[in-house]
Amino acid sequence: MQELLAQSSFDKLKQGTIVAGQITEIRQNEVVVDIGGKAEAVVPANEFMDVGELQIGQQIEVLIEKLEDKNGNPVVSFDKAEQKKNWDNILTKFPEGSIATGRVKAKVKGGLIVNIGVDSFLPASHIDVQPPKNLDQYVGQTYDFKVLKINLDRQNVVLSRRELIEEQRANKRRALLDSIQPGQVRKGVVKNITDFGAFIDLDGMDGLLHITDMSWGRITHPSEMLKQGEEVNVMIIEVNREKERVSLGLKQTTKNPWDEIDRKFPVGAKVHGKVVNLVPYGAFVEIEPGVEGLVHITEMSWTKRITKPGELLKVGQELDAVVLGIQKEEQKISLGLRQLEPNPWDMVRHNYPIGARVRGKVRNMTTYGAFIELEEGIDGMVHVSDMSWTRKVNHPSEVLKKGDEVDAIVLDVDPSQQRISLGMKQLATDPWSDIDAHFRIGDVVTGTVTKITSFGAFVELKDGIDGLVHISQISEERVEKIKDVLKAGQQVTARVVKIDREERRLGLSIKAANYSSEQIAAETAAYEMLNRQSTGNDMMNLGDILDEASKKE
Repeated sequence: MQELLAQSSFDKLKQGTIVAGQITEIRQNEVVVDIGGKAEAVVPANEFMDVGELQIGQQIEVLIEKLEDKNGNPVVSFDKAEQKKNWDNILTKFPEGSIATGRVKAKVKGGLIVNIGVDSFLPASHIDVQPPKNLDQYVGQTYDFKVLKINLDRQNVVLSRRELIEEQRANKRRALLDSIQPGQVRKGVVKNITDFGAFIDLDGMDGLLHITDMSWGRITHPSEMLKQGEEVNVMIIEVNREKERVSLGLKQTTKNPWDEIDRKFPVGAKVHGKVVNLVPYGAFVEIEPGVEGLVHITEMSWTKRITKPGELLKVGQELDAVVLGIQKEEQKISLGLRQLEPNPWDMVRHNYPIGARVRGKVRNMTTYGAFIELEEGIDGMVHVSDMSWTRKVNHPSEVLKKGDEVDAIVLDVDPSQQRISLGMKQLATDPWSDIDAHFRIGDVVTGTVTKITSFGAFVELKDGIDGLVHISQISEERVEKIKDVLKAGQQVTARVVKIDREERRLGLSIKAANYSSEQIAAETAAYEMLNRQSTGNDMMNLGDILDEASKKE
């Protein structure tokens, strides 16, 4: 080479030819080469695979692109000299289908330029199994490629890295399917995460790790357990060699915490955990990884009226609870919060003995009674039948309204059912127990019309006792509609004609209120015969006589 350089002269240098040169200087971004011209040539450092391997005095060949630039310096290229030499034997060196090693030079439209000795084109669709979004990451990297097509006329070579990867994976997949067995633990990389699970790259093929096989505990999305690109150990659960499918498990690589659940968390034990989910009927509490218990809404408080768990608890909250029951096969644990505190109902019999007088506020009403709050969380119920001795109460709102302060008597206590029965009428003496001391047949009384029906009018007398004036006993004249004669709130005078202890009601007659004793005696005498013939006592009072007289009219 030294002799060749010595014989060369500037006159022999021609544009487009390959000449030998000697490296005289190696700079940071360029290499200076003496090719025997008027001036030294400069080659960009990026044309060399590794500038660090070059040495001063080393002989290289370059292609003369221009004899002189505007500054009088020759323009040369080491890379183009190599390519020109390689194009002469490209089919011999890299026939179609062969494997070539090359370095990615640049990103171009539709793919990458790769130097395998000559510049070749790598389409973006052939870079990897999944076309990458960022091609810049490949520039400067060296890979193996498969030569797809060579066009010598156009000096064009097309490469593929994807086919090489797919062939390698196919070989690995066959080897993996031949060796893999259920129960084995294999290392893999999280390739993709979906709502139902994750695909794990087992270095040869992908296996499906379903969300139900990720954890012994509760997870709502696979991303809570895994990250893309993460390396994990998974157990082979099932292998379908015909369809080339593999089912994987992550939780199976650890011991099932439910196997010894009854020993670790016996009934009655106090446990500590964290609220992981709230549902309308309760809260799920994780007491160890993979083990959750349910605190039903009825087990949250002895006294507070909780309509939804969110009133008392929130997700992420840590708390203590008591184990109430275990269903090992169904993997269920029942927990309670209120069991951490004394049950106030255990003291109800002592605090509210039967017969005791109590006072409370009307908290709520139903069709059958009113609930009286005796203390926070402790209610007693007054049934409509225990509101009045004398009045038939159809709805508690006829007597009470929400918020009223009322006194009552404790009638019954049932701590197991958390019930206290109260009575309001028991605060007073039952007037019907001694009704004869208050009213006798024939008495003239005054009262207020409280209710009008199609068959008569109800009249409230003293002590709240009700009387009923039948439509036939309102007037001597025939009454078609009671509301035409009487109005609610009207004061009336009537005579007691009947005492009905069973119905706890008096029979009244307005028309008989002004009868003289002689008229009453005459009415009585007129029906003495009928009374004697009667087999019972139904006609043995003034009311029956008047009723019978009305029928005869």
